[in-house]
Amino acid sequence: MLPLTLLATNKLLNLLTVNNALSQAISSNAAASGVIVPALGTSQIISSYVTPDMGDLNLQLTYPRVCLYTSQVANTQREKFRAFSGVATVVADVWSSDSLEQPAETALHFFVEGIADILQANLGDWGDGFRFSGVYGIHMQPPKVGGLGFVQLARVTCNLNVTY
Repeated sequence: MLPLTLLATNKLLNLLTVNNALSQAISSNAAASGVIVPALGTSQIISSYVTPDMGDLNLQLTYPRVCLYTSQVANTQREKFRAFSGVATVVADVWSSDSLEQPAETALHFFVEGIADILQANLGDWGDGFRFSGVYGIHMQPPKVGGLGFVQLARVTCNLNVTY
C-alpha cells in the first residue's frame, strides 16, 4: 500500500485529471464569462511539492501548473483501535504566469474556481477510507517577477478525514 501522504495526494490528483475534469471546469467557467484563459492539460497537474523557482529550472514544468502534495497528517485517534484515524491536509499550489500581470491573475482565478467546483461536486467518500467534508480554503499570493514575466500563486487546501 502507498504511504498515506502519497495516497491522499493521489486521491485529489485523480479527481482533477480523470476525464480532463479540471480543464473542462476551467473552460466551462471561462466560456460562461467570455474570458480566454490558457489551457491546463493533465500533464501540467503533478504530484510534487516544488517551488516556482525550482520549477522554472525544470524544463518539463510549464505554466500554468498545479502541484499537489500532502502538507500535514495528524492521527487524532477519533476512532479507537484503528491504525489511523485522523486528518490528511492536501494542498494544490496553482501557478499562473504571463508577460503581463493582469492576464496571469485573471487566469489564476479561473484555475482556482475550477478546483473549487470539482471539490464541491465530490463531497463525501473518496474511497480507501478517505472522506471529504466539503471544507476547503483558498489563499491568493501577490504576483512576483518570474516565469514568463510575472508569476502568481494560489493555494487551495482541503482536509481529508482518513480512517483505516
